[in-house]
Amino acid sequence: MSAPGSAPAGAGERASRTAWIALAALTGINLLNYFDRYVVPAIQEQLRASPMHPSDEQLGALTSAFFYAYMVFSPIFGAYGNRGNRPRLLAAGVAVWSVATALGGFASSYGQLLSSRAVVGIGEAIYATIGPALLADYFPASMRGRVMAIFYAAMPVGAAAGLGLSGAIAVRYGWPHAFFVAGIPGIALAVGLLFVPEAKDRAAGESTVGVRGYLTLARNLPYVIIVLGLSAYTFGVGGTAAWLPSWLQRERGLSTQAAAIVTGAAIALAGGLGSIVGGWLGDRLLPRWRESYLWVSAVSTLVAAPLAWFAFTGPAPAYLVATFLAVFFLFFSILSVVPAGLRAAAMALSILVIHALGDAPAPKIIGRISDTSSLGHAMLIVPVAILLGGLIWLYAAWRGERAPRPAEGATM
Repeated sequence: MSAPGSAPAGAGERASRTAWIALAALTGINLLNYFDRYVVPAIQEQLRASPMHPSDEQLGALTSAFFYAYMVFSPIFGAYGNRGNRPRLLAAGVAVWSVATALGGFASSYGQLLSSRAVVGIGEAIYATIGPALLADYFPASMRGRVMAIFYAAMPVGAAAGLGLSGAIAVRYGWPHAFFVAGIPGIALAVGLLFVPEAKDRAAGESTVGVRGYLTLARNLPYVIIVLGLSAYTFGVGGTAAWLPSWLQRERGLSTQAAAIVTGAAIALAGGLGSIVGGWLGDRLLPRWRESYLWVSAVSTLVAAPLAWFAFTGPAPAYLVATFLAVFFLFFSILSVVPAGLRAAAMALSILVIHALGDAPAPKIIGRISDTSSLGHAMLIVPVAILLGGLIWLYAAWRGERAPRPAEGATM
């Protein structure tokens, strides 16, 4: 989704030095945000062999616990978190998730590790809902597209780094050190955020959303349909991210480090390129179809579904090519339609729904199926979820083309 914030600005406006410092700081923290999320998938096989000896369902629950906490607290911070000093609130969130991540390395029982991952989700909920809105308010409207592209480029890079580096550290030094390396740098960055000033201008309506804003969004049918499609899509993508490194090790015989590198490279290279190409193609087609971003997202997701199936069933080395192509098409962009003043609430509500229906239950469900059969069979649920998401988006695009044109400033 695009950046929050909708204050008008002329094309000739320039950003302040403080704005660029904030961009660098928030982008760096966003990279670390996704680094922390992908520590567990990279080291699951080491955790499985540890004295905790968790089942696959329990391993999946470590990722699910993060997302359940993340989704519950996101609407709270989305509705009310913009009212105070946002840099200080963000600093608190970064400190919470960083300390919780580092404490995971000291866990001596499964319950302790599960609790630490849930607390990580609370801290990241603060950042995900407030960070983009704060960043948008530092810059004039004419620059926000480029600024948010930089901010969100940290997502695949951070995920790839979390998978690759955590796997390498776990092999060389043991799995607890992966949590230490992921968590400790965030504490220093949290302290740095205390010296970042609040943006002078806040987007209209962003600090007074409350419950009514969510009710308004619930009546916005295009938004609801898109989020439902995104939920199915997120189930597939989240399940893949949580289990692909383990699947590569068990089903394809790759080492821990090799599996982490393959997964990280797919996300960083194929995912990053897919985001760029999808956004460019959506822009190019916009003069012809006003729902061009949805058309591109729907078609690319439908292409990704059979590629994902072949990736989990095809022979070597063709399955690797299919994996990269599936990730490439999955990372094409999407545009959601919401009232401009409700963008923070829209981000928060979508986080709640897509995680509740998508990547929160997916890791645990796949783990449960794996315990009763095999991880190879369990992963076949992923292409089905991706296909469902593509079909929902296809309907949303078709419906959007036939609907009356929205009022000016109604897109996000």
